[in-house]
Parts: sequence; C-alpha cells; structure tokens
Amino acid sequence: MTALSLPNPPQPAEGHRQHAAHIPRAADTAAFNGPAPVRQQAGAGPGSSTAPNSFSRQNALLVAQAQPPRAQAAGYSSSRNGGNAFGHSSPSNSALGSANPTTNGRGRSISPSSDARRPSSAPGNKQAAPSISFVNGQHSDEEEDDGSSGVVTRPIKPPLLRSKSERGVRLDDAETIVEEDVHDWGARHGFEDHYQSEAIISQLANNWYMYFTDKRHETTGKPKTPAFEIQDWRMRDRLKTVSAAIAVCLNIGVEPPDQLRTVPGAKLEAWQDPTTPPTQKALENIGKALQAQYESIAFRTRYKQYLDPSIEETKKFCISLRRNAKDERILFHYNGHGVPKPTTSGEIWVFNKNYTQYIPVSLYDLQHWLLAPTVFVWDCSEAGNIITSYHKFVDKHEEEEGEQMKKDPNYERQNYRPYIHLAACGTKENLPTNPQLPADLFTCCLTTPVEMALWFFVLQNPLKTNLTPERARKLSGRLQERRTPLGELHWIFTAITDTIAWTTLPRELFRMFFRQDLVVAALFRAFLLAQRIMPVYGCHPQSYPELPDTRRHPLWDSWDLAVDMALAQLPMLERKEIDGTPYEYVNSTFFTEQLTAFEIYLCRGDAQSQKPPEQLPVVLQVLLSQQHRLRALILLTRFLDLGPWAVQLALSIGIFPYVLKLLQSVAQDLKPVLVFIWARILAVDISCQQDLIKDNGYNYFADILKPQETILVNGTIVQTSHKAMCAFILAMLCKGFKPGQVVCNSTDIMKYCLHHVIHSEDPLLRQWSALCISQLWSELPEAKWRGIRENAPIKLAFLIKDIFPEVRAAMAHALTTFLGIPDLTDEVASIEEGIAWTMLELATDGSPIVRKELLVFFSKFVLRYENKFLVAAYEQLLEEKEYMLYPPAEDGLDHKMGLHYARRENREVDGNIKPIAFGVSHDSIFAACWKHIDILSVDPHPEVQRDATIILDYVHHALLQSPVGPQAQALMDEILRRARKVSRGDMSQRGSVLGTHTAVAQPMPSPGLLKRTASYLFGPLLKENSPAGITTPPLTPGLPKATNPGLSRTLSHRSRKGPSLENAPPEQNDQLTSPANYHIANEPLCAGYRERSLTEVPGLPLDSTFLDWSTEYFREPQMKLAEAEEPGSHEYNERLWRRSRNEAVLRETQPQKTQARTHKWNSQIGVINNGAQPAKMTFHQFEDHVAVADDGNTVTVWDWKTNTRKSRFSNGNPEGSKISDMKFINEDDQALLMSGSSDGVIRIYRNYDSDEGVELASSWRALTHMVPSNVNSGMVFDWQQVNGQVLVAGDERVIRIWNAGHEMCAHEIPARSGSCVTSLASDQMTGNIFVAGFGDGAIRVFDTRNRPQESMVRKWKDDSRQWVRSVHMQRGGQRELLSASRNGKVRLWDIRMENPLKTFQATKDVLRTASTHEHLPVFAVGTSAHLVKVFDFDGHELSRLEPTTSFTAGLKLTPIATTAFHPHRMILGYAARGDNHIHISACGNEVAAPFVQATEASRRAAGSQRPV
Repeated sequence: MTALSLPNPPQPAEGHRQHAAHIPRAADTAAFNGPAPVRQQAGAGPGSSTAPNSFSRQNALLVAQAQPPRAQAAGYSSSRNGGNAFGHSSPSNSALGSANPTTNGRGRSISPSSDARRPSSAPGNKQAAPSISFVNGQHSDEEEDDGSSGVVTRPIKPPLLRSKSERGVRLDDAETIVEEDVHDWGARHGFEDHYQSEAIISQLANNWYMYFTDKRHETTGKPKTPAFEIQDWRMRDRLKTVSAAIAVCLNIGVEPPDQLRTVPGAKLEAWQDPTTPPTQKALENIGKALQAQYESIAFRTRYKQYLDPSIEETKKFCISLRRNAKDERILFHYNGHGVPKPTTSGEIWVFNKNYTQYIPVSLYDLQHWLLAPTVFVWDCSEAGNIITSYHKFVDKHEEEEGEQMKKDPNYERQNYRPYIHLAACGTKENLPTNPQLPADLFTCCLTTPVEMALWFFVLQNPLKTNLTPERARKLSGRLQERRTPLGELHWIFTAITDTIAWTTLPRELFRMFFRQDLVVAALFRAFLLAQRIMPVYGCHPQSYPELPDTRRHPLWDSWDLAVDMALAQLPMLERKEIDGTPYEYVNSTFFTEQLTAFEIYLCRGDAQSQKPPEQLPVVLQVLLSQQHRLRALILLTRFLDLGPWAVQLALSIGIFPYVLKLLQSVAQDLKPVLVFIWARILAVDISCQQDLIKDNGYNYFADILKPQETILVNGTIVQTSHKAMCAFILAMLCKGFKPGQVVCNSTDIMKYCLHHVIHSEDPLLRQWSALCISQLWSELPEAKWRGIRENAPIKLAFLIKDIFPEVRAAMAHALTTFLGIPDLTDEVASIEEGIAWTMLELATDGSPIVRKELLVFFSKFVLRYENKFLVAAYEQLLEEKEYMLYPPAEDGLDHKMGLHYARRENREVDGNIKPIAFGVSHDSIFAACWKHIDILSVDPHPEVQRDATIILDYVHHALLQSPVGPQAQALMDEILRRARKVSRGDMSQRGSVLGTHTAVAQPMPSPGLLKRTASYLFGPLLKENSPAGITTPPLTPGLPKATNPGLSRTLSHRSRKGPSLENAPPEQNDQLTSPANYHIANEPLCAGYRERSLTEVPGLPLDSTFLDWSTEYFREPQMKLAEAEEPGSHEYNERLWRRSRNEAVLRETQPQKTQARTHKWNSQIGVINNGAQPAKMTFHQFEDHVAVADDGNTVTVWDWKTNTRKSRFSNGNPEGSKISDMKFINEDDQALLMSGSSDGVIRIYRNYDSDEGVELASSWRALTHMVPSNVNSGMVFDWQQVNGQVLVAGDERVIRIWNAGHEMCAHEIPARSGSCVTSLASDQMTGNIFVAGFGDGAIRVFDTRNRPQESMVRKWKDDSRQWVRSVHMQRGGQRELLSASRNGKVRLWDIRMENPLKTFQATKDVLRTASTHEHLPVFAVGTSAHLVKVFDFDGHELSRLEPTTSFTAGLKLTPIATTAFHPHRMILGYAARGDNHIHISACGNEVAAPFVQATEASRRAAGSQRPV
C-alpha cells in the first residue's frame, strides 16, 4: 500500500461498542443534535490497521492544536444506537433510535452540528479575535488584506444558545490582548497543509474521543450483581372458574318480612321487569337473562340456574358443583331479594319445597359443600354479615381438620381456602329501592358494567337532555366488536379499570384478581364500577380480599368523557338505524391520548426515577388494535429500554401472552419491535425458553437471522443489529436448555451464524453469532459434530484478528465450549489440538477479557488432557533445574532451542537440541500451552494472573499426587532452595501474595516456580551476571508458527548483533542514591477484583462470565443519552465546566511565545518533597496535577499549585525494573494516567488522583520480550490521542503500534537497527509520522501509511554514535522536531531535509535529560553537573537552574534526574539525583542575557517616538 499524502485526514469511524467517548471540542447545551460520525466498515476485517482518530486538545488558539475525530473508535457503531430501528424517520416512532450511542459500555458520542461547536478561541474565528489573523498557521499582528492569505478559514460562528456566564470568559470579552512581536514561524515538515485543510481543521476542532472508559474496562468482563430481583410474573397457581351456580331467590309476588319495599320501587332484575306479562314466566326469563349476562363474561364456564331453590336442592347442586369442578374454582351467585336478610349468626335463606317457609342455610354447611377455591357474589341487603361470619366458620373448619389429622394421620384434609367474596353492601345497609335503578343494581354492575355505566351517566348528568337511561343502554354494537360504539366503550372500560387497579393495588393482589382468572378479572373490573356507583345510593360494596376505595381515581373522568362522546352520537346512530341516514361513528380519542401521555412519561424524569407509568395497562389493551398496535409496540420498546425494572413491570402487567402471539404475525413492520422486545425479555428472564418452542416461535427469529433476509419498513432496510438481537435470542433459547438446542440444531441456525461470523460488518452481530454457536453445541456432541462438518472451528478462527475485543472473546468462548466430545478419537484430538494452536495467538492480546477467556479455554484443555500436561509440567521442572545449573552461553544460538531449554552438551553445533535430549512433550501443543500459562501467571492484570495461577496450582497439585510426585517434589525443593539465594523481587506485590504453585506441598508461600516464568521468558533475574534479554526471534525452522510468540529465546542483551552499547549511559549503575524501594504503596487493582482463597485446593475448569457479561448489553438503556451527555445533568455540567476551564487555560497561555523565548526561567514557584527519588514526571495539560515516578515502582500525584499530595500508589512492576514514562490521556475531560515500565508493561489508571478510588482500567504486556532492567531504553512509548495509539519500542527489533480502541497490536514496524530504541516522538495532529531515536545515535522517521517494511522514510546518522537521549516533535507552535544526544548535542530537524536545520552544543557535560515545550519555542537539558539549562530554538541560553534546597546544600553535586515542561504554561519541573525534592520554576519578567541589548534598544526607540 502506498503512502497517502500527508494532509489527508482520516475518516470518521463506526464503532463497535464505542470504546471511546466522543466529546465535542466546544460543546454547548444545544449541541446534541445528531448521531456520531459513522464509518461504513466495509473492508474492515481482521488485522485491519485503520486507526481511530482523535486528538488531545492543545491550543484552541492555534489550528495546530485542533484535533481530528477518531477514524475508527473500537466501539459499537453509533448506527446501532443512533439509527431508527424500525425504519421510521419520526423520532416518536423510533423504538431503538437514539441520537447517540450509549455508555454499556459502551461509548458515548456527541457530534457537533455546526461551527458553533468550535472553541471560541479557535483559529479562523474572526468573531472571537478580530485583531488576530493566521499566516501559515501562526499569529500575525497585522491584519491581512482580503484574499491575500490563501488560508482556508472557517465560517463565522453563529450565536450561542446560552448565556455568556455558562461559557466563561470569551476572547471577544477580554479587554485587550498583549501585543508583542511574534516571529513569523512556519510549521516544519510540510505540515502547513494540515492547517489549510478545512476537513482536518473541522475534525480536529469538533471531535474528541475518550479511551479506556468502556464498560469492559470498568468491569473486566464480570457481570454486575443484578440490581433487580426476578419476580415470578407467571401465574403458577392459575385457576379457572369452570362451573357456576346462579341461585335466584325472588319468590315473585311475595315480599319477605324484614324488607320494606317502596312504591314505586326498583323492580328490574337482570334488566327484566317481573311485572310484564306473562308474569308466570318472569322468574324463568330473569334466570335466562342473568345466565346470558354471565356468559358474556366467560362463555366457557358451565352455568346452572337454580331458581327459588329449596334447602335440599341447594345442598345437592353445591355438592355436585364441587364434584364436577374438582380442584378448579366455582362461582356461586346468590340473589336474595325475595328472602330475609342474612343473619348475623351466619345464615342465608332459601325455601322449603312448598315455598311455605324460609329455610336458613348455614355458611358452615355451605363451606362444607362447596369447599375451595370459590368465588361468591352476594346480591342482598346486609351482605356484609356473610363475609364476617364466613371467616369465622373457615377458621372453625380448619381447626376441626387439624384435630382430625391428629386422630387419623391418613385423613384427607379438606381445603377451605382460597375464597373470594363480592358483596353488595355492608353489614347494616339495605339495597337501594330507587325506581330509576334496577333492583339488582350490584349484579348489573358486575355482569353488564358498560350498560350500567351508561344508565348511571344519564341519571347523574347535570345537563338537561332528552336522553333517557333506557335509550342510553341500547347503544348500538356488540361487546366483542371493538369497532362498534358499545364494543369500544367496553374496551376502554377494561383499560381504565385495569389501570385503576394497577395504580392502587399491591402487585400480588393485582395479579390475583386481574390476571389469574378471566371470570374473576371481569368481576373485579366491574366491582370497581360498583364501588363508584353504589355509594351514591347509600351502599358500599364489600370484598374479600378487601380492595381500596377507587371511586375518586382521576381516570374515572376519562371514562365519563368517553361515555359522553359516545352518547353524543347516539341520536345520529338511532337515525341511521331508523331511516338509513348515512353516519360514520367517530371513534374515541382515548387510546391515542393515553399513548401520547405514555410518550410524555418516557420523555420526562418520571421514567428515569423508575416511577411506574399509569398508562402501561392501556398500552397492553392497545396491542389488541390493529390501528394503534405499531405505535404502542414502539413506545413499549422505549419503555423496556429503561432497564430490567421496566421489563419486570411489563411482564407483571401481562404483556407476555400478547408478544408471544404476535410471533405468528407476518407483518414486516412488527419484526423490528418484536425482536427488540423479545431480546429485552430474555435478557431479564430466561424462563421463557419453553414458550418459544411452543408453536415454533423461535422460527420467527431464525428467519430474520438468514443472511439473505432483509426487513423493509417504509422502504428502509432495518439495521443488522436486529439480526444480532435474533442471534442473542436464539443463544438464550439454547442456554442450559437442551430442548432449545435440539430444535435450533434441527434448522440452519448454525450455518447462518457462521456466515455472519465471516461476512458481517456489524461487530455486535459477529459477537453474538459466535456466542450463539457456543450455546448451540455446548454439552451437545451431535451439534459439535455438525460444527465439524460445517468447518465451524476454522471459520470461528477467522475472528482471532477481529478488531473488537468482545468479538475475539466471543470466539474464544465458542471454541472453549466446543471442547469435550465424549468419544476422544484421534480425529477429535487432532481437531482440538489444532484449535489450541490457534488460540495461543490470544496470549499476547491487549484486552484482559480476551486473555481471561483464553485461560478458561486452557483450563478446559488441561482438564481434558491432564496426563499430557503433567508430563509437560514435569519436564519444565527439569528444564528449570538445568537452566539454573547451566545458564545459556552467550553464543547467539539460544533461539535455536525453540520452546525448550537444554544445556550445551545436549545441543548440536548449530544450537538445535539433539534428538536424544528431546522430552516426551517436545514441541507439542501441550508444552506450548503450558509455557503460555506460565506467561499469563505473571500477567500485569490481576484477574488474568489469578486465573493462570489457579491452573498452574491445579496441575502442580496433580503432579505431586501422581506416581512421579516424589521426584517432582525433590525438583521443586531444589529450585526453591536455589531461588532463595537470590532476589525474590521479580514479582509484583500482588503476585507475591498469590501463593505458590506448590501451595499443597509447601507450608510457606513461595513464588519460586512463578519466578520460573520470569526467568524462562524474560531472562534470568536470579543473578546480576546472568544473561538478561529476550528479543523477538526469527521463526524457528520446523516449529509451528503459533509456538513462536513469547516462547523462544534469542541472543542475550549483551550479545546482540549490531552496534554494541558501550555508549549507553552509565547512569543505570548510579550509586548516588540508595537502591529503590518497591511496593511501599498499595497497588491498584481492577474494579471488583476478588482474591482467590489459598486454603482451597484449586479446581478446574474455570468458569467463564463472558456470556452473562455480554447479556447485560441488552439490559442497559440504548436509546437514551448517557448521563454525561444529557444537558443539565450533573456530569454534563461538569464536562461543560471543564471545557470552559480548558479554553481559559489556552487563551491565557497563547500569547506567551515571545516572553518564553526572551525571558529567564528562574522564577521558582514551588518545591515539592516527593519522599523518594523522582525519576520521571509529567504535567497534566489543564489540571494542576503532576505525576511523579520514583526509581522503583511508586507513582505519586501532586497538586503543584498547592503543594499537596493527591495520591500515591505502586505501579506493580517487579523489582529491578522501573517506570519508563507516564502520560496523561483523555486530558480534555476526565483524564487517565498511562504508565509504561521497563518490563514492557503498559498500565492505565482511572481516578489516579485519589488514594481510595484509584483503579486499574487496563494493562497488558506491550513488549512481550522485554527484559526487566534499569537500562534507560528498557521500554519507551508515546501516546497519540489523535487516533488512540500507543507506540512502544525498546530493546527489540520492532516498534509496535497498539491500537487502544481495538486493544491489539495494529503494526509491527521493523526498527531497521541492531541498536535499541531510546526515544519516541510522533505527529500528534494526524498520527501518521513518528520519529525514533536509537542507542547508536541514529534517528529514523517512519510513516505508518506505508507497508511496515517500507515505513522508514528518513534516517539521520550520528558519527559519534552517541545515545539519543530524547527526540520530541512539538504538538503546536512551529512543530519543531528536536533531538538531544548524551554528548550534549541538540539538533533541530525537518523530516524533508537530509541534514539538521540547527545544531547546538547545549552542554559539555553529560546530558542526562532533555525536555521540549509542546508549544513554546524553548527546550531544557539536565546535565551531570547538577545544572538545568533552558534554551530557545536559536540556541540562546535563557537560564541556568540549579536544584538546591537547604537539605542538599553542601552535598556533592549530583546529576539531574528528570525535567519536564508543563504542556501549556511557562512552567518547568526538574529534580536531581540524591534529592527527593522537585523544583518548579516559571518564566519570569527578567529578560534573558542574549536579549538585554535588543530590549533596551527597543525601549529607547519607543521612547524617542513618544510625543512631548
């Protein structure tokens, strides 16, 4: 690939799970107007080197400080979260549509919508600074003529949408700008084109990404403890009312003795007038009508009328009812209008056979006949007496049952609970006798609630109207037809009463009354109406269990409105029936208005505070309507997106049967919403697996998963993320559920998933396709054999180079579950060994979640081939002993031994091991895996290290229990004995506590065998004179490629080919200070880290948490902005304040160029006592933080302005190594601290400024062959915020570029030198160019856009072959490139030139440190003569600083240990060897000596021109 032209900007990226938070350069409160930039991922595949592009905000006043967006943030695409999931353009119709991606980790992205998003001080902003223009990217005091510059300027920024006070001080509000002579500097290296590219400037100014802030960095693949408790929303004890007895005791014509009847009085029974001829059939007609009314409620129930029953008949039908119903519920309806009132002693009345007497029936007997479960409807006066007595008799029955059980253990106990009572009135209340009301008012409310409500509305209507109750009751339509007036009112009535109950009843009562039984639900809905109507007439209906009073619920007003609207059309409807007058019934707006109210709820804070919505039952009812269904489903998806609590509410309200039935629908527009809803349901409650198998509901999702299947909604293809949701749903169907696995494997789901694994551009789909495959064949041999036939392992291995860590981890999880076919034939073993060779490549992965999944694979592989691993472990103990007894000679042939080690006598002349010395596990996959497990046991990430040591301990424990246990114990004892003689400091503080491989046999913790890993892989740390190096070896001939990384040894450090290191700085052996102290502070661990128990015998296999962790994605909100992106939120305001603060710093420091290069830097502003030798330091751009590393592994963070310590912690690098450098990343917002140590490890810390809150965000071994040592070039690195890359080099033959978003090595660029890399610097604007300084004095320039072998584009040699102490390319200013060598030579370069632009002899002493200001034209050097010298870029010495305190006064002068400039301010920090103090100096007002005469001449000239 040829290199692109330098000015071309990278393109914005589509992210996977948005590994980076994208923050606008000048975000104002009205800025959240659109989705994040999206890169079409076409062509991006495994090994893709497309880099994320972002940049740290440097100088908002210089175009050079603007920053482009990441081109490829390793995170889920904003289109997944930002697009409309259903193809609708209207926001109100978007179920998955979100303007921005989420935080699940997910990343956060904000894209500015206009130039108003730029900082007010950004270049080209004439509004902000009319007196300042730019020429070649630099300031000029003279205004340019129109069109004279040719510089591309940005459009004038439109007015902001908020007050000035929220933005802080603006440049145009400042009174004056200090005008000084500014030199006409042009940018070096041809970078002027960057400043003239509108695309680059726009991207630099407006976009910002954060790294290592993803969910995976916060949790390391551990699922959170569920904040919700899965409630049992299913009706496990669901009952049906199968039989009903309607007992009507009227005895028409005869009034009971204790009831007074008014004349006129209420006479309608079941809406029938008993006085209407023929009166002899009145009772029969009433019975039929009442049965018909009940049948309209539930027609499947068997009803039987008992009209004026006798005592014998009553007993007979009650017993018969229970016998036929068995354990189901019975309904007993009692109309006692023609008999005396119930007695206080618990009796109701019936007749004798001749109807000459009223016969009492005791409730005690009735209970015995009917048993339970039962529901009673009591329509009689003083019905409350019945409920009171009933409870007493039930208690008495149960007491008697208990006594019977004591007497006869075989006695079959009778059940008298549960029971339900609905009574018309209280204990001392009589039924109303108002002639305008039906006599059975309570029964009418329960069985014909809509007609009764119409009747009541007319009676209570305060307006004069010709409408009578009889006409209103005859409103046209059928209850079952929702499009008719009566049917619509019944539909609305159901929704309203459900909602009233939902908002007033406890959830358990609601489910019992309104979801358990259709008959009971209908009766209780109508009972709410009776509660509203009957108190008007002096009756208060009673129930058991008792319901609260709901008659004043505000939704009754909505019901009255619906009734009023329906009755208003009654005259026209009547005319239509009479004379055919054309009229179309106008449907109620109730459901539309309720959906609108639900939408408002979703947009307000009520949803965020998890307050249950009142409209949820209405939404459930609306699903029955074709007209409103889609809108209701879309709103439902938005509600379910709020989290598991919302899913629980929806399930408890009864949503599940509806969405299950909708799977039979073929409507295209329902597919996206149903997929989303089912994904949310299964993410919260996996118990729905059996339901998906019923009626083949899983085929709905299998069809959508087909590669050729597209979902068109309104002509728009729905996103592929819905296929990912289908893969998730099918994975959950198979998870731990064999029937689900069987039915899914009977289809082509595996084939679909394998297609998506290779061809899909959506990383979420790739991830869940792999996870779906893992569940398809988990513990199912038939499916594994099918996977073999489909070449599934080979196709899954395609993902090993995927750029998204979650996808790589999913691949590892899938291949882990593949292991374990019961019949371990040679074919199976060969396949599994091939998988293991493939998986070895993940051992050097940069993501901890991937390495953790690899260890889960290793644990299962070890368990399956345990005997072979015992051999490999034993043979390694033998090699360890040989390595200690016979260290390798420095003959340069170490790498010839490959995986193993042998003494000189057992090797050929060419270095290969003699065949007679081959072990049983020689060059086997088992030896290779064992070596990698050893590597991971000293992994920098605590959880990876913990899991690896569990595997090691398990194998060593098994080895000691094996027949060779005594020999193994002897070997271990000898190794430990030899290890005790030398330093034990190669383990971090954490590792030394983790125990030992021989914990079972050894009474004391001993890291001796853990030391084996370090000694084997990183060189002998046991003796100072031992060889100390492992470098990248060439591939060993005849050795499988997968065995090579991190396992082979090559030349030792001192015997490397190429220039020797005699010119390396001797300061590595400085004796001026005492040896460094290690582990004096706590070492930060990752969030949620749990230490293993050392008292328990380790067990395998390890449990993977990756599937559960991935499932959490579908429980987290995806449609709403992250809290930090919600205008007005606390986090948003903090971010806004930080942005304003940052701009203020930029405006303050921008005019300082001239002063910095002409004035002395001797104004000391602080001295910090670090308490340890400062070895490295770095300043934060905007916070008053300086991070200081000592010469061990302790990091201290100080507030340099107040001289207070913020935090102190251990970096965890082993003894003998040191911290090579530190960088702040994500400095525009909440920064993280990145550290690199000489053992090749990069660590990132969050909350670095808090002793209590500091945590390890991520860590990995960036250089896998580094030697822990104190050589200055142990490891050097540079951070590019512009594209999220870490450049890492050192004592290796390659320079590695790690992509922070992808967490993998994007490039390995040959260093083209036999010498070590001593310093790195890169172009922080585009990230394409970087410069490396070498130990032999050479400087090389690389362009990452070329092929790795052709990436070196410039080389400068130094004949003196002096160690290059520093190379640095400025971020702003003139973009100068400086190099400083150990002999004091400082050179300025232009990468287009063969020779240096300038050369200075900065010092004749040994140059120990060199620092260059990022934006000001100054640099500083620290010498061995206890001096810090500050120069400008013309070589003028501005200041000499000597770090002296009262503590060090009179002591021998020591070399300078470290220097560092503040990135923006005129501040310089420095420290000397042997002194724990850090001195901080600033540029003062005293003119430097070289400029004194010029300054005086300027002043005299100015004075002579002053008017008299």
